[in-house]
Amino acid sequence: MKHIYIVLIKAHTGLGAAARRLTGYPYTHVAISLDRSMTDFVSFSRRYHYFPFDAGFTHEYRHYYAFGKHNSFQAKIFSLPVTDSSYSRVKGFITECASDDQRLFNLFSMATMPLLGGFRIYRSDNCMSFTAHIVELSGCIKMDRPYWRWSIKELDRLLTDFFLFEGRLIRRSEAPDDGYMRPFSPMKYLSDMVKLISRLSLRMVFSNKNHM
Repeated sequence: MKHIYIVLIKAHTGLGAAARRLTGYPYTHVAISLDRSMTDFVSFSRRYHYFPFDAGFTHEYRHYYAFGKHNSFQAKIFSLPVTDSSYSRVKGFITECASDDQRLFNLFSMATMPLLGGFRIYRSDNCMSFTAHIVELSGCIKMDRPYWRWSIKELDRLLTDFFLFEGRLIRRSEAPDDGYMRPFSPMKYLSDMVKLISRLSLRMVFSNKNHM
């Protein structure tokens, strides 16, 4: 029997702190790990700490969550026991996302989740929809709505029976200089924000026309 680990993360970011003040709920990011050691995570997220608009499928590591003065981060972990066939489906979906460089980060759904409950845009995901799709593919639990409509808090409640651990995970050794904390110019920040919003808007128009 193989296991897939769903990891809720209390992110040390300005957006994460703002979300916690508004909602009173601690976890603002969610990722997948296929390894009980919790050293490699996959998610749909920003690829650089200071640059939220270069975002999409990415591998993340403990020093992405615990950086600078932080030597640990708060996490809640669920362990889903899966069959070999379900594990293959999950791995296949992860491989598909990793190889699709046109798959976008669904910023619109993430930003409006509290009001609209999530919505789908063609070939786009965020950390919530990506994780919920993997939960669906695992076959461990029946989901009563489409995967893109699940928030982190709702996934937390859904997975109660698969709870494994809640507490702090320690950043291991000295964080490597892999570029995650690199700074970006204001012009680059603005240009990539416009680029992502434009591409998502075009995808929404394209999706609506195909469903008319």
